[in-house]
Amino acid sequence: MAYNRNDILSSMDSFIEKIQRMKGLMLGVSISALILAPFAIGISVYLLTHPKFLHLVENETEFALMLILFLTIVLVTSGIWLVAGIQQFRSLSSWNKRYCDYLKKREDLDESISSEYNLDE
Repeated sequence: MAYNRNDILSSMDSFIEKIQRMKGLMLGVSISALILAPFAIGISVYLLTHPKFLHLVENETEFALMLILFLTIVLVTSGIWLVAGIQQFRSLSSWNKRYCDYLKKREDLDESISSEYNLDE
């Protein structure tokens, strides 16, 4: 099965444009991770270090153990979410730079081909 070069290039352009449109959603998820994960970590650390928490641990052992377990889960999950958000943000920044470079090179190539074969007329 032979593929036309233009079909492959147009398919690639279509794929890249779809990814570019999805970038907004991915950026929103990344920013939410960068805001909400530290907030959850801060609240969990505050609760664990609060003086009343030690009193709770002494008086309500079973409840306190479950609370410690849940706060630990929140801390671990939020830490993972924060790291993933940072990595996603870096990836999106890199993607945006490469996408702009790609558009510039494609435009330069189109202009070069147009001028070489007098397609502007």
